[in-house]
Order: sequence, then structure tokens, then C-alpha cells
Amino acid sequence: MIRLSKSVVGTEEVEAITKVLLQDGYLGMGKEVDLFEEEIANYLGVKRSSVVCVSSGTAALHLAVQAVARQGDEVLVPSFTFISSFQAISASGATPVACNIYKDSLTIDIEHAESRITNRTKAIMPVHYASNPVNLEKIYRLAAKYKLRVIEDAAHCFGCSYQSSKIGSFGDIICFSFDGIKNITSGEGGAIITSDEKIQSLVKDARLLGIMSDTEKRFSGKRSWDFEVVDQGYRYHMSNIFAAIGREQLKKLDTVFAPTRIKLATIYKELLCKNSSIAIPVTEKKAYIVPHIFPIRILNGKRDEIKQYLEANGVQTGIHYKPNHLLSLYSDKKTKLDVTEEIYKEILTLPLHPDLKEEDIYYVSELINRYLGYTD
Repeated sequence: MIRLSKSVVGTEEVEAITKVLLQDGYLGMGKEVDLFEEEIANYLGVKRSSVVCVSSGTAALHLAVQAVARQGDEVLVPSFTFISSFQAISASGATPVACNIYKDSLTIDIEHAESRITNRTKAIMPVHYASNPVNLEKIYRLAAKYKLRVIEDAAHCFGCSYQSSKIGSFGDIICFSFDGIKNITSGEGGAIITSDEKIQSLVKDARLLGIMSDTEKRFSGKRSWDFEVVDQGYRYHMSNIFAAIGREQLKKLDTVFAPTRIKLATIYKELLCKNSSIAIPVTEKKAYIVPHIFPIRILNGKRDEIKQYLEANGVQTGIHYKPNHLLSLYSDKKTKLDVTEEIYKEILTLPLHPDLKEEDIYYVSELINRYLGYTD
């Protein structure tokens, strides 16, 4: 079976975990997390204080929203995203406002988002779908016009760049995911990147149950016993075990993971781009993209047939994603997102991870082209 996605780890990660387990003797948040944050900061070229590691990408989004929005506030977000984006907003007491997407890039439709702004709108959450950071200048101009915070859901985008600057090295609040199948993994984990010192302080405390200034003590191997709490917090800190994995993964990103993902995605494009029954999302020309997933659109109504055909021939596929406004929790009968709903019926994600071989990509592409009656 050719897997859709998988974690790719080696002896280096095993040895790093073993060191934490057998030598360091402390598994919670401590020195390894401190070092991982420092190394991420160095990689992105930002101040050390700008990086806050947490237990997941969802936790990163949740804390970011909580830091800028309150009960009853609204956050603009594309409906075409994983549920974590919406859950992070609603968990903060704010309301996710579902926005349409552009048909070509599958990213937030800025004009539609602007039409949904009210006096309760506090932030916009663009999702860099399939590692594609599109229209960032327009998004930030919109935010400036209406005095909104920008929370970039960059879960797919670690290692990517925009106008030669790494995602996370600029902008307002950027949230990454390091779960098992992302561009790098820490097993589970995520990070918030921001130069806003107030936000830094809020999220650092909130990840440790709201205990004020506990981060510094944890990093020095101590705990706060006589402490103060003034804001809602959560048990969202990253562990030393996860940070140890992430540190080893970060070393491999630019030398192994990124080149492999880019090469495999390029082969897919070359083999599928001439098939008139397929549309490949348009990527941002100003960006350097390390693809986390490889979605295509099946334009002839045969998406489900092809999915079943590929599964029958040993190829896993996915559907990224079911629009959130179609879920019961976020259902809004007044909201009709025609483009989003059309794309949902067409989208199919093909296998992509660094353990795939080039012959796997040729095999998958040949199956698709053959089923659709395309021959080069």
C-alpha cells in the first residue's frame, strides 16, 4: 500500500528520545523545549522571545485567538480548512465567520472576507492551504484598513518562504504545527511566532495553566509554587520528549525533507498537468513552497470513483477538507459558499511524504491518467 502520509523518523530521533528518558530524567517542559525554541528562532531569523512552543498546532491557534479576541468577537476564516481552525476560534469564545475561497489557489477569498466584516470582527485567520501562502500583502492591507489582527494558520507551511523571507520571520501572529505528518514533526506539537511582546507573555503563561512567569523556571529545571494566575490557561506546554524529536527533525528539513517533497510534487505536476480532467491548485509565484500535501481537483464528477479505484490498486488518498460550515456545530443555513462547496466535491489528496519513491509517483499518476482516459 502506498501511504497517503507518514511520519519519517530515524535513529537520530530515537537516540534523542533515549537521552531524555534515561539521562536527563525530566520528561516535561524543560531545557529541550528551551533549545528547540531557540533553534526555531535561529532558523527563522527572529528574536528568541518570539517563539513559543506548545502541545499542538491547534493549541497554538487557540492561544493566539484567545490573546486577541474575547467572548462574542468574530474571526474571519476560510471554511475550507481542517476543523482545528474553527475549534480554536470557538474554544476562545469567539465566533468563526466562514469565508469563501478562490477557485484557483483554494485560499481565502479576500473580497468575500471583507464583505463579512462587522463591528465585532477582531481578526482574520488566513490558512496557507497546501503550504501555499497567497496574497499576504492584500491580507495585511485589509487587516490594517479595519484594524484587525492577523493569525496565520501556517500548519502546512513550516520551511516555506514568501518573497525570500521565511514564513514566521515576518507578520503578526503565525501558528505552526509539528504533528506526526507535517514538514517536520515533534511527535505532537506546535509553535506560535510573534514579535508582539504582550502576546508573547500571554501565550507563554497560558500554555502553563495561566501561571505567570512559569516558563523561565521550567527552563531552569524549577517549578513555581507560590504563583499568581490572572487569565485562563491550559495544559498546552510542549514536553522535552517532543522537543527532542523536533530538534532532530529541524536539522533534516532543508537537506532531506524539503528537497524530497519538492521533487516528488514536481513530478506529479509534470505527469498530471496536461490532463484536462484535472486542475492543480495555483501556487503563489512569490513563494518558495515545501508541500505538505498534494491536492488535485477532479473536474468531471468522478472524484469518488477515482478514489475507490486508487484504493483498490493499493494507493491511499485523502480529502482535505470537508468545509466547516457543513458541520453541525458550525452550520449556518444563511451562509452559502458556492465555490467552497464545489471544490469539496472535486478535491482529492494524493500520497506525499519523504519516504515515497519516484516510481510511486509515476505509478499513482499513471493510474489516474489511465482511469480518466488520458494518454500523453
